[in-house]
Amino acid sequence: MPRTHRAALALVTAALSIGMLAGSPAAAGVKSACGDPYNPAITPADFTNAHGKPNPINNPYNPLRPGTTYVYDGSKDGEAQHDVVAVTKSTKSIIGVTTVVVRDIVTVAGFLAEDTLDWFAQDDAGNVWYFGEDTKEYDQQGNVISTFGSWEAGVDGAKPGIVMEAAPAIGDTYRQEFAAAVAEDMASVASLNETITVPYGTFDQVLRTKEFSCIEAGLDYKYYAQGIGFIYGVARGGKEVLSLTSVK
Repeated sequence: MPRTHRAALALVTAALSIGMLAGSPAAAGVKSACGDPYNPAITPADFTNAHGKPNPINNPYNPLRPGTTYVYDGSKDGEAQHDVVAVTKSTKSIIGVTTVVVRDIVTVAGFLAEDTLDWFAQDDAGNVWYFGEDTKEYDQQGNVISTFGSWEAGVDGAKPGIVMEAAPAIGDTYRQEFAAAVAEDMASVASLNETITVPYGTFDQVLRTKEFSCIEAGLDYKYYAQGIGFIYGVARGGKEVLSLTSVK
């Protein structure tokens, strides 16, 4: 999720081309650059099917099927990192949209480092939206030392963004989240034809995104396989690396 792999480089924004997002009225407002006005038009009906039920999140590059758990292993600052991402059966209503709750638990060197609830929904066009997160960071004694990065769409001017387009195209650049001075991640589609091997397997035609923030320095690279989702990431100039090891 954007929190775990947060990256930035505001200076590169002007050089990034702005592509077209797959068609929903809200999505049209997401393509932007740092400093541009941002006001996606969120209509709850755009996130439901003909029977009024929430759309399943079945985007090929970012499926979030309740009951699925993704396990990642890698390193952070030279220490072993273990990341368990569970798509729960719980939901949360945010600005009238029913979102799926995803729990992300990170351990570093065997100690709990972060425990986060992320909220996602898919619009009728197939774009996957990010509506916020409730995050806690811990010290090695199990004490909460920070909740910075937490935000919720509709609270204090925060607005949702797209974490995966319905039809990614090279050069597309879009906001993934917006909470001023708290969460301002963006992404650009860099490739659609990567081949990546991780402990879980080898994947072709992998999507690679380049992610950055308007308020922090650095670049992250994330890789998504069709039918699986996020499989590999390199963040903070290589100081943090994660690979998919299992899907349950």
